[in-house]
Amino acid sequence: MLNPRPITAAGSAPVFYDTGDHHPPSSTLLGFWLYLMSDCLLFAVLFAAYAVLGHRYAAGPSGADLFALPMVATNTALLLLSSITYGLAMVAMRNWSMGGVLGWLAITGLLGAGFIGLELKEFAHLIHDGAGPQRSAFLSSFFTLVGTHGLHVSFGIVWLVTLMVQVVKRGLVVENRRRLMCLSMFWHFLDVVWIGVFTFVYLMGVLK
Repeated sequence: MLNPRPITAAGSAPVFYDTGDHHPPSSTLLGFWLYLMSDCLLFAVLFAAYAVLGHRYAAGPSGADLFALPMVATNTALLLLSSITYGLAMVAMRNWSMGGVLGWLAITGLLGAGFIGLELKEFAHLIHDGAGPQRSAFLSSFFTLVGTHGLHVSFGIVWLVTLMVQVVKRGLVVENRRRLMCLSMFWHFLDVVWIGVFTFVYLMGVLK
């Protein structure tokens, strides 16, 4: 059933949208799932490389010598909390609350920026201490894996800000709802990858 919803800017004509359909068109959904599967392969290769090279310290420091679990745990909490706030943005979207969507997206972006800030601080500290990516195969694989994830989060923040601008300009039109759903899948995917990084790289690295 098609119902008019005032989802555009004030004064604009209402857009008719099937309120029972909460999924993007099949072609968009399939294309984005294919992209996520390609990203899964990318991270699978990086995890495999770390599994092979993670013990090659070249007489240098190991993870137990370098990793500060309290800071990494804080970083993990920021990213997991951002996943919750993005979920609340999606709830607001389904309730046709543009203000709620923008508010929760802004909080999500700030949490993501905090995550990137702590990660850059960790990288700067390691490099300052002489534990840069060129020091050993272990550190090369570590910086590549964690850095690639960080780049994905950074691109996700740029995408999020762009969507916020689009929502402000055009409201919760069908195209913006579709894009918000795609970014939701991407953001939650990054959370899942980070749980693997935290467990496989940091936690197991400290316990070795």
